[in-house]
Amino acid sequence: MSPGRTGMTQFHSARPWYRKQLFLAIAGALACSGAPALAQDSVVTQPDGASAEATNLDTVVVTANKRVENVRDVGASISVIGERQLENLGAVSLSDYAAFIPGLQVQNDGGPGLTRVSLRGIAALSSGATVSTYIDEVPVGSSGIYQGASTLMLDLLPYDISRVEVLRGPQGTLYGAGAIGGLLKYVTREPDLSTTEARVGVGVRSVQGGDQALNLRFGASVPLKDDRLGLRMSFARNEIAAFTDNAVDGRENINGGSQLGARTALSWDGDVVDMDFGVLHQRIRSDDRAGVALDPDTQRPLFGDDDDLAWQPRPFSKELTLVSLGLDWELGWGNFISATGWSQSDTLDQIDSTVQFGEVADGILGLPEPGSSFVRYRYDMDKITQEFRLQSKGGGTFEWMVGAFYTKEDALQSQFAWLGQRDGTPLPAPYDDMFGTLAIINLPSTYKEYALFANGSWRFGERFKIDAGLRQARNDQWFSQNVPTGILAPIGDTPGESSEDVFTWSISPQYRFSDDVMVYARVATGYQPGGPNVALAGMPPQVDSSMLDSYEIGLKSQFADRRVTLDVSAFRIDWEDIQVASSFNGVGGLVNGGEATSEGLELSSQFRVTDALMLGLSAAYTDASIKNDFEPTVIAQADEDGNRLYDVILWTGLAGDRMPYSPKLSWTATAEYAFSTAGGLNGQVGAALRWVGKRLNDTTERQRVTAPDDPDTLLLPDDISVPLELDSYRALDLYAGIGKGNWELRAYANNVTGEKAWSTLAPMDGALSGVRSHLVGVPIQPRTFGLEIDFRF
Repeated sequence: MSPGRTGMTQFHSARPWYRKQLFLAIAGALACSGAPALAQDSVVTQPDGASAEATNLDTVVVTANKRVENVRDVGASISVIGERQLENLGAVSLSDYAAFIPGLQVQNDGGPGLTRVSLRGIAALSSGATVSTYIDEVPVGSSGIYQGASTLMLDLLPYDISRVEVLRGPQGTLYGAGAIGGLLKYVTREPDLSTTEARVGVGVRSVQGGDQALNLRFGASVPLKDDRLGLRMSFARNEIAAFTDNAVDGRENINGGSQLGARTALSWDGDVVDMDFGVLHQRIRSDDRAGVALDPDTQRPLFGDDDDLAWQPRPFSKELTLVSLGLDWELGWGNFISATGWSQSDTLDQIDSTVQFGEVADGILGLPEPGSSFVRYRYDMDKITQEFRLQSKGGGTFEWMVGAFYTKEDALQSQFAWLGQRDGTPLPAPYDDMFGTLAIINLPSTYKEYALFANGSWRFGERFKIDAGLRQARNDQWFSQNVPTGILAPIGDTPGESSEDVFTWSISPQYRFSDDVMVYARVATGYQPGGPNVALAGMPPQVDSSMLDSYEIGLKSQFADRRVTLDVSAFRIDWEDIQVASSFNGVGGLVNGGEATSEGLELSSQFRVTDALMLGLSAAYTDASIKNDFEPTVIAQADEDGNRLYDVILWTGLAGDRMPYSPKLSWTATAEYAFSTAGGLNGQVGAALRWVGKRLNDTTERQRVTAPDDPDTLLLPDDISVPLELDSYRALDLYAGIGKGNWELRAYANNVTGEKAWSTLAPMDGALSGVRSHLVGVPIQPRTFGLEIDFRF
């Protein structure tokens, strides 16, 4: 059992000579689960066939401070990926465009929706997310620790999306819980109140060594009444091109599936009150997940470049429905704004745990051969949010904003672990009734948060400005550990609850040397909510919030007649009371581990060589590491009569460990050339070369066995498990587009050279023997070709 998964495929080595009781041996199945300058779009083909120059950065707006502002005027590190760039790349998930945002790391665990996100090295070491996600004005995803928020980040199919804003550094004063590392914000397209327009598109993509996949899309905007009321509708369906084979049964291309997105939006532009209403539905369904079985020593494929080992199906599905209502009331001297949201999310995630538990069948039950096993997780959540803001008009000497926020989550995580024979049939009688169901565990939970916040901006003359903000929040949580049947935990219900008050603040002085050069500094705090813990020996009843302090200085500049932009930021982050997953015998919870630091430098630059040729470079250097050994978990071990035999002391991170999946260096170089022909055709060709440095998949674990209540008397040498290293890689993407009038044809080729590299890496160890069977590497997207055509009316 666990609050949420930090990685169910990451099982720690077992040492059978001090394990006792069957439920401890099998319980491994329930291991603790749990560039700013990129804002501009390229030369595009307009519906009427006219060619438009790339949008100047000065015209790019963001809503980072919950106001519409020029990205060049915001004293913070912000990257914006526009709709046009998403189309050029053929992007269908976060991992397709993460490399274009300095400091953003996205780990794909085998398919869209199986996604972990971190910014500036603030990795998710627990089940709670470190990056908050918004769709327009509404937060989505869980703020609590029982919905697997760190491994199941919202991976929106980016269609009918105006832009994606990424804010680096803590955003706690305006965006609250979970924005400890930053913010990922999807901004949807608004209805056009004056012009009818429609768009239909179709595309096909082909993956090296795999399938072809079709995608369809439609969007329309219709004015309904006197330039006051407008309706926008959109629909998109994308097939997932499969490429992974299964060496167990010979099946090919097992990781297929589909993504679906639908949206309806209404906008009313009144004399005094503006209103926006929207309904959005997203669905991901995967038959299985991408993975490659690797030799544990050499990390080379055991069978084939795309062959995995799976004895049990590994389906994944996620559905999100979001209903939002926004109101903007013009008061003359200011505005009253209301943002209301209701969302429902349902997720199913099943993993194959045969390597971990198959040996129970022969090693414990005495059957002739190992068995097979799976663990199925379900996450269901209803969430409501309400925010009220009263804010002044923009542009004055003093701008201010005050607001109140409320959210409530009603959630359920359920876990079901099954054991059968190797061929997938049930265990023979009587073992099926006794051990076929290893566990059924339900974890219902509620999360409520109340917050008051205020922000202000003071301008001193034309050059100097100070932004400041504060937020006082309180969250109340409840959960229950309900075990109706199984052998992994005591039967019964064990409730828990927690409450905490959290204060965050930020201050950002800014100085503008000229219209084109600004320097800023920013100091901000953020938090990741804690909560009631699972009822396990050695685990505290409550895990506290993680807190961090962030210090940043930056430069935003344009020169050479605004043909060159150069944005640079340097930062240091001090992180304390880090929430980490701690597990022993496969059963785990959360603890507050210790401290870490992250220091780095980010750069983003673009150079318009000519009116047609644009070059770009974005890069990030990040040195994120644990500052001291994490606080150990002490787990007392006793015999069946309750006599204490020994203590197990477990450290889940040691001083000097690098943060998981945080490369020290990553960069992306881009080039794009726009052209027109005598026949009236307009188009562009472009390329992006991305490079990601070496990474580690985890932190170091130390396990020590001592005499009871005597940590200085070692009964065995320390057992140390070191993380796995993922090699650096580079990948080249190419794209081209051409159009005239109301049609446009685009082509793209991603990872043109067919680079083989891993997005994530996980060991597969037996729960009884501790023997490492193999590693599972999730590959980056193989060489992929795509062709898209759109018609506009």
